[in-house]
Amino acid sequence: MKLLSYILLYRRLLLVVLTVLGLLPLPLILRQKEAECAYTLFVVAVFWLTEALPLSVTALLPGLMFPLFGIMSSTKVASAYFKDFHLLLIGVICLATSIEKWNLHKRIALRMVMMVGVNPAWLTLGFMSSTAFLSMWLSNTSTAAMVMPIVEAVAQQIISAEAEAEATQMTNFQGASNPGLEIDETAIVYEINESKEKTKSVPGYSNDDAEKNSSKTEVEKNSGTGTKYRTKKDHMMCKLMCLCIAYSSTIGGLTTITGTSTNLIFAEHFNVRYPGCHCLNFGSWFVFSFPAAIIILLLTWVWLQWLFLGFNFKEMFKCGKTRTAKEKACANVIKEEYQKLGPMRYQEIVTLVLFIIMALLWFTREPGFISGWSVLFSQYPGYATDSTVALLVGLLFFLIPAKILTKTTPTGKIVAFDYSPLITWKEFQTFMPWDIAILVGGGFALADGCEASGLSKWIGDKLSPLGSLPVWLIILISSLIVTSLTEVASNPATITILFPILAPLSEAIHVNPLYILLPATLCTSFAFLLPVANPPNAIVFSYGHLTVVDMVKAGLGVNIVGVAVVMLGISTWMVPMFDLYTYPSWAPIIGNQTIP
Repeated sequence: MKLLSYILLYRRLLLVVLTVLGLLPLPLILRQKEAECAYTLFVVAVFWLTEALPLSVTALLPGLMFPLFGIMSSTKVASAYFKDFHLLLIGVICLATSIEKWNLHKRIALRMVMMVGVNPAWLTLGFMSSTAFLSMWLSNTSTAAMVMPIVEAVAQQIISAEAEAEATQMTNFQGASNPGLEIDETAIVYEINESKEKTKSVPGYSNDDAEKNSSKTEVEKNSGTGTKYRTKKDHMMCKLMCLCIAYSSTIGGLTTITGTSTNLIFAEHFNVRYPGCHCLNFGSWFVFSFPAAIIILLLTWVWLQWLFLGFNFKEMFKCGKTRTAKEKACANVIKEEYQKLGPMRYQEIVTLVLFIIMALLWFTREPGFISGWSVLFSQYPGYATDSTVALLVGLLFFLIPAKILTKTTPTGKIVAFDYSPLITWKEFQTFMPWDIAILVGGGFALADGCEASGLSKWIGDKLSPLGSLPVWLIILISSLIVTSLTEVASNPATITILFPILAPLSEAIHVNPLYILLPATLCTSFAFLLPVANPPNAIVFSYGHLTVVDMVKAGLGVNIVGVAVVMLGISTWMVPMFDLYTYPSWAPIIGNQTIP
């Protein structure tokens, strides 16, 4: 028993040692560069999947192992850890820092929700739309963390308002009430223990009891947060609003190349592997992913609404009727939160202007259907990229004054001595995800090592028999594998592991690499099932309204919707955009296979 406790205590250390030693026969026996690179890849993959070491620490292993195996020199490996991606990330984080510092994100979210009204169904859609929009430019983690307190306040105000309305009605009829009937109609109260709810049913409460008392008012209390639910519908509403924030913050990130780290990682890997493509930029990514994200968002809204509250079309589209107490309370909370922000400040206006400028420059660099501003630098084709725009605008955040700094002289006079910019370097550092930057660098180093060692070519040769399968089946299988893997592994680690496998696969079966890689990349973000699958899930789960079963049940439907929409998109509007049915000239030719 004591030995078992020590094993559990030092499990990460044991996993590291056993992995390194257990896989060591691979390079020792085969003694080929491909085997040595595969050993490094397997070790890194195991550590990334199990998080035996921090992700960014694991990402440094190629810098250690490739020089020792003679695959790449230390200088070449080190150069892989900083790419064009990192410059783009720096510029985006400058924008995100300013948006959050000056509360522009909160103003946008509240304003969009105020526009859609206060009906529960439309309110949910409003929160999902605003959250998805913010997630296009901010990280999904910060978006969920910002919006959830507002959602929680609105939900609790709705519950309180309904309680006050019913109490008023009871007071009006109290004189004619029968005490005996009041006792019969008393709400059944039961406690929900959050820690027990995850593993077993609540003692003394069964599904049969729920059916018998469905017409009576129920009061639920969450032991973790102290939240009371007057009815089962109130509890369902809280679950719905939590999940809509978690899922929409992830779905919104699909629409822009900077929306999630997986999009950025894929784009950089793709551009490095296929430098002659010039087909992936901010504008082209938005055009092909935006329709998919909109469809997924709307279907997710429908699914969650039906699952937790049911669809009442009569209530949703009612016209000219007096708003209920719930709707009035909800509208008041949102209005009060918006009023607390006060009038739009100078700093918010400047941040918004820079935000619009950055987006416009991204879209118009190489829009495809017309010439973009990049033709102004035609003598240096391909030199200016999206990272150039991000850096240009990002530097302005450190330059443009935000407020004047004053000091008091010995004579008591207040004088201005300097100004503070929109963001400072210290503020930028608190937002900059250095761990992601190192993780991505490790992925680039792995990809370079796979090419230098010949492992990529070996994988492509071994996967070529898959060319006998229909392409749609290959895409479906790879999408399902990615969707399953990303539930237990981090999204950046998943795309970093699978890119060196899927890219050679597409080349081996003579299929446009984008045909397989784009669906897999989008599916990497579909981590909807578990609280630990991604940070937004964990944030909303911490509010205590949800159980693991709730998330699995809801997330499974969203996963199915996501994969189905991606399969639809790759068969319809994405085909003419990238000429997916034709093997491109910018991809290497392996064998003489033709597309099935």
